[in-house]
Amino acid sequence: MPEGDTVHRAAGLLDRSLTGHVLTATDFRVPQLATSDLTGGTVTTTVARGKHLLTRISHEGAELTLHTHLKMEGAWRVLRPGQPWRRPAHQARVVLRTASSVAVGFSLGVVELLPTAQEGTVVGHLGPDLLGPDWDEEEALRRLRADPGRPITEALLDQRNLAGIGNMYAAELCFLAGVHPRTPVGEIAALPRLVRRSQQVLALNAERGTQSTTGSLRTGDRMWVYRRDRSPCRRCGTPVAVDMAGPAGRERATYWCPHCQPA
Repeated sequence: MPEGDTVHRAAGLLDRSLTGHVLTATDFRVPQLATSDLTGGTVTTTVARGKHLLTRISHEGAELTLHTHLKMEGAWRVLRPGQPWRRPAHQARVVLRTASSVAVGFSLGVVELLPTAQEGTVVGHLGPDLLGPDWDEEEALRRLRADPGRPITEALLDQRNLAGIGNMYAAELCFLAGVHPRTPVGEIAALPRLVRRSQQVLALNAERGTQSTTGSLRTGDRMWVYRRDRSPCRRCGTPVAVDMAGPAGRERATYWCPHCQPA
């Protein structure tokens, strides 16, 4: 699933390309919006909230928000009119056209329209956004500490605690903190440092557009443990371990170094 920095960059792309422009055509290729038409509306902004995208549109006196979520396979692409799409047309879920751009949302996991005043119904449950202008480290720590017995990986992935961390960053941040992914939150003395580093890593990667936690931007060298199971740890040489963790039915692969992150 795309991480918060990926969604943040997608919001920036849509904002730069569409904001202030009039929609010359719209196409919503999901059953619940099949008859919706926002042609003539003006895009006022696109913002990210955790892993959610909110594109606000002023249309016929109404202020509406197009709420989308990339889920596992989704992506937004902005093309010039007439430029070929790089993904099959049957994967397109939303097409927004202006005189200068064509924004296509492919394989989006969530597509819905709602009054902008009701955005809280879809993102109000989220914790502080690691990349948002209102990032609040103390509030994120308060939410994490509210369940001290919860494994740290599960707590970091819970968007109600802090918004933006996905499976990759959860594994990498635990390695950087030297904690086993199943360590209870209440046992992590350096939790403030872990949370602060989370914000720093996502902000840096959002700015440069390449995800790396090692500092190297070379392909194959960007991660410490994520998807490196059975490969030697970059610090100590111990084979990286992998296991499934999380609530029943929602387990995810988690990675760690048994030596650098002892149980």
